[in-house]
Amino acid sequence: MTRRGAGFGARAAAPGGGPTPPTDPAPSPSPAAVRSGASRWRDPRLLVGVVVVAVCTLLGARVLASADDTVAVWAARDALGRGQPVSADLVVRRQVRFEDQADADRYLSANADLPAGAIASRPVGAGELLPRAALGRSHDSPTTQVPLSVPADAVPATVRTGSSVDVWVTPQRPAGSASASARSRLVFDDVPVVAVPDESGSLGPATTRQVIVGVPTGTARLAESIAALAAGDVLLTVQR
Repeated sequence: MTRRGAGFGARAAAPGGGPTPPTDPAPSPSPAAVRSGASRWRDPRLLVGVVVVAVCTLLGARVLASADDTVAVWAARDALGRGQPVSADLVVRRQVRFEDQADADRYLSANADLPAGAIASRPVGAGELLPRAALGRSHDSPTTQVPLSVPADAVPATVRTGSSVDVWVTPQRPAGSASASARSRLVFDDVPVVAVPDESGSLGPATTRQVIVGVPTGTARLAESIAALAAGDVLLTVQR
């Protein structure tokens, strides 16, 4: 007979008479994952970000498109005088945005070479866009280049290639003549300066300067005017 003293909580004896080792309790099951029912697309921050990206993309596309609206045209590097030949070294390329194509067509495209024998039919300022109407051809209005030997103090400091000048001559009085001073007369009116040769290589200060002007071929009494220039003192004036 077994002794009653072991209650319901008594552990069964292990084989060999020792106590039974304790057993680990069964692990509790992990809670099931629950997905959020709300969609991420309903997050206000995400919607704001999408709108900002779309606006930036649209603005960038408009900026790039507007940059392509410019047109390349020729502009005068320096001032051009009436009758002055216009060559590639006297113009620069400019990118300009015009209101419409008709406005752009008024100027010479820089995507094409300058017309052969082009001359300025009117004065063009330095940096001014080169209008088609301001160009002519040398054979349209042929000119005769007349070299002038002018005292250095009779040439305005502003005179350079492209300037327009009036040419005056004062007849020289014969030596020992007591007659009144001769009156100056206008020989050439508003003629373009074709060239002003550089005299910087001279050893001393030049007392005279050479100025070459373009006189329309067929000018009345051209031979008499040239003779008067050779026999008198020449003075140049510039109208402002």
